[in-house]
Amino acid sequence: MNELMRRVLFLPEQASEYARGVDRLHFFVILTTMVAATGVFGTALYFFVRYRRRSDTDVTPHVTPRPIHEILFIGGPLTLFLVWFAIGFPQYVSLQTPPKDAMDVYVQGKKWMWKFAYPGGPSAVDTLRVPAGRPVRLLITSRDVIHSFFVPALRVKQDALPGRYTETWFDADRPGRYQIFCAEFCGIGHSSMLGEVVVMPAEEFDAWIADQRKGLTRAQDAAPAPGEPVRAASSVVDEGRRIAAEQGCLKCHSIDGSPHIGPTWLNLYLRHEKLKDGRTVVADEGYLTKSMMDPGADIVAGYQNVMPTFQGKLAPPEAAAVVEYIKSLQTAAGVSGPSEPPIYEPVKRPRQ
Repeated sequence: MNELMRRVLFLPEQASEYARGVDRLHFFVILTTMVAATGVFGTALYFFVRYRRRSDTDVTPHVTPRPIHEILFIGGPLTLFLVWFAIGFPQYVSLQTPPKDAMDVYVQGKKWMWKFAYPGGPSAVDTLRVPAGRPVRLLITSRDVIHSFFVPALRVKQDALPGRYTETWFDADRPGRYQIFCAEFCGIGHSSMLGEVVVMPAEEFDAWIADQRKGLTRAQDAAPAPGEPVRAASSVVDEGRRIAAEQGCLKCHSIDGSPHIGPTWLNLYLRHEKLKDGRTVVADEGYLTKSMMDPGADIVAGYQNVMPTFQGKLAPPEAAAVVEYIKSLQTAAGVSGPSEPPIYEPVKRPRQ
């Protein structure tokens, strides 16, 4: 039945369980509205024949509805809308709540291409490689105008906004190649802003990502030829470390937990920070990016508003690299709130 309805409605293939769930809701809405429309048409046709005007003196009788009619004609559609909501809302919540073990990929929309960056791994243009059967979280931004990342086979669509990060996730369970579109008109090259999600068997993806990381390591270790400039580190974390040093971030933020002009970056990611206005925020990707672009918006309690804005100074990929570097500065214990912990050796820790 699922496959029949998909073909009848000319929908793309379903490459994830979420896509199948969305389609089941779609089919339910379509079928119930078709049944209701058929009922309305049949009733109108019956009334047209039953109450047709037979002569100039034949007056259509006045029909007074009874309370049961009011209940049926109001309660019926209302019940259907509530059922649709009860099915669709959990799907929305699921899409906004990525699993804790999801693999992060940074996505940047740019006229007219898609760029992808794997933390600690390679970067790619217009081709996103992911493992089958594993959740993948996309952290999406734009370098210029509003774009919209859309993969019909996954039933996933998320706007890419300049100056901020949005997120979505998916778990593709069927290896294959699936088209990426931009679903927001972004200029004369909008129709050619295409990409591809390549879903690989998990073992093949692990081998591919390991091979790419080995290539990055070899490129970083290779000595430059005489007169050739030294190449910057290629991984996202190393790139973020370099940018933070060049932009002077480390002159105000420590990475070992020691107090400084600004909050320490050690264990900052996902820490609950109390602000001057009494609010408490979680230092996730969105907050860290906003703090770079608009540092005066959310000032941490105990610190002064002395940080300059990096709006226009850092491109979205550079801001993403700095965020990824901050995320790498985690200890095994972590920190749940603002504090001044002793000096630790920064180590990697999975996102919690």
